[in-house]
Order: sequence, then C-alpha cells, then structure tokens
Amino acid sequence: MSISMLKMYISFVGMLLLFLAMGLIFLSRYKLKGWIARIVSLFAYISLIFGAFIIIYIVLSGPTA
Repeated sequence: MSISMLKMYISFVGMLLLFLAMGLIFLSRYKLKGWIARIVSLFAYISLIFGAFIIIYIVLSGPTA
C-alpha cells in the first residue's frame, strides 16, 4: 500500500471521528439528561479533538509523490 493511500484512509478515520463527534454532541445536548449526557459529551469532545489532530496532521504533512 502506498503512502498516499494510507494517508487517504487515515483522513477518512479523522472525518468519521468528526462526524461522530457532531452527532454525539447533538445527542448529549438535546436528547440526554444527567450523567449519561456528560459521559456522551466527554466522549464526543475527545473524538472531536482526536479527529481534528488527525486532519491537521494530514493537511500539514503536504502532498505525496
């Protein structure tokens, strides 16, 4: 597998984490109450930060030949 394909799959994981965070934040704010909402919100923000770091790494690493 080439480096370009590997970067593409890693960026898909980053995008999936960002979409997951978006859905979980919506769920925790509007549908859940109490300590369950806090746990889901914590997981959402962790996945948001991790997904953002992945996307930032892929963008800043530049093109591959």
